[in-house]
Amino acid sequence: MAQTVRIGGRAIAPGEQCRIEIPVARLPTHTMLHLPLVVLRGREDGPHLWISATLHGDELNGMEIVRRVVARISRTKLRGLLIAAPVVNVFGFINQSRYLPDRRDLNRSFPGSKRGSMAAQIAHLFMTEVVAHCGYGIDLHSAAPPRINLPQVRTNLDDPESRRCARAFGAPVVLHAGAPKGSLRHIATQRGARVLLYEAGEPLRFNPDAIRIGVRGIVRVMAELGMIQAATMRRPPKPVEVRQSMWLRAPQGGVFHLRAQLGRRVRENERLGVIADPFGETQVVLRAVAAGIVIGHTSSPLVQRGEGIVHLAVTGPRRR
Repeated sequence: MAQTVRIGGRAIAPGEQCRIEIPVARLPTHTMLHLPLVVLRGREDGPHLWISATLHGDELNGMEIVRRVVARISRTKLRGLLIAAPVVNVFGFINQSRYLPDRRDLNRSFPGSKRGSMAAQIAHLFMTEVVAHCGYGIDLHSAAPPRINLPQVRTNLDDPESRRCARAFGAPVVLHAGAPKGSLRHIATQRGARVLLYEAGEPLRFNPDAIRIGVRGIVRVMAELGMIQAATMRRPPKPVEVRQSMWLRAPQGGVFHLRAQLGRRVRENERLGVIADPFGETQVVLRAVAAGIVIGHTSSPLVQRGEGIVHLAVTGPRRR
């Protein structure tokens, strides 16, 4: 007999698809905010996967990725369980803010608690109603302002199952990266789930390439896990697996003129950009300290000394 799945107080039967809105809290206007979920349960048993977006309320690419994946998956052909959470940080989302109203970062508040801060309560709710049902998760993010990220997957490459899923996803770069303390990935992994974190694009924008790669990546992972039949999509190039990344920081404040675009492979000591004064009279060159791939950079030309302005996935020895 199939195991009972109950989410938000509702039992989900095999072969069912439903929309569930779990109460979170009321605004000062007394309007209730909910955690919206779409749950698809196949008629046959199989892996349980969640896909989540907007833990940071200004990261919108993931919301659109979730919408497109749900529209693409048929519950009649699904094996296992898919829980889709397009808007987790509902407060940040309506305020177009990365944070909750008290400036807490939801993705540093897991596993949360029933009676803590609002961030802690939402984190606890998500762990109880979503993560507790799943052995796999894909958490969707974009860069923090004012930055933009190349589509990339971050996971534990030392775990064979996580590596298998990351390779199936097909993002250009797969980065071996530890999860920050208090993040969803950190706590869910501790509790036995295999979690991929997908980073792509910039805040408060839809990036067509980031969305397309994200949708296809999730579908490929589901096919790899046997949740759906293998999709007839063009096989992506083999992702580059990287064990180290680093932010190159501005040696001085000024106006940054970027030369190396997202996804570009650079050589050690290659010029990545120039920081100048507004008249261009005084210039400092930013150079790569190792061979690598540009996986992120600032979107603002105005930079301060010590600010991380180019994110490099290191593929060669680092210069001391």
